[in-house]
Amino acid sequence: MNSINRKELLLIFIIVLFYVIGAVGAIIPSKSDWFLSLTPFNLLLTFSVVILAKKTSRLRFLLFLLLAFAVGIAVELIGVHTGMLFGNYTYGNNLGTKIWGVPIVIGLNWGIVAVAATSVSAAINIRTTLKPLISAVIMTTIDMLIEPIAHKTDFWYWENNIIPIYNFICWFVVGGVLQYIFHLLKLDEKNKVYEVLLVTLITFFIVLNIHYL
Repeated sequence: MNSINRKELLLIFIIVLFYVIGAVGAIIPSKSDWFLSLTPFNLLLTFSVVILAKKTSRLRFLLFLLLAFAVGIAVELIGVHTGMLFGNYTYGNNLGTKIWGVPIVIGLNWGIVAVAATSVSAAINIRTTLKPLISAVIMTTIDMLIEPIAHKTDFWYWENNIIPIYNFICWFVVGGVLQYIFHLLKLDEKNKVYEVLLVTLITFFIVLNIHYL
């Protein structure tokens, strides 16, 4: 087994371990508040794994993550303060330190979800023009799994506790723009770590949905 395979296995182990611990902690009533308050740390860890797992075009990849962070923070600021994007919502406390009402780690989250979503289109043989579309659909699907439990985990709160369809439209559009840039920069690659990350994220939020709903 060569070093790159050992590295991939280590990163996969870290991702699965921390999300399993996080899921178990989040569903234990006496521990859930503390575990959910560690969400910023978990996102920082995941973001680090995403960077370490990249095998090619690392400089361009870092530039993309920086762009995804900037775009993510920008659209969230617009959403929180105007409602023109996503709808009318406010952030809770479990996502950590905020900039004008938007948690800093939410910019990291946009990059994490964007990269994880690319793993499907990279693993299957489809036309390049369809890859950003498929990845944007996956990004929106992940958001659809988070939204029903967001207020119960103190992540964010919708006005009148109603999740607008417009939110998912915005997620698809913003996600599509990020995915188009990702593929324009030729960052697509088959990556087992990203594939496992995607499955882990989906499983994690399904578990929380089952518990909280």
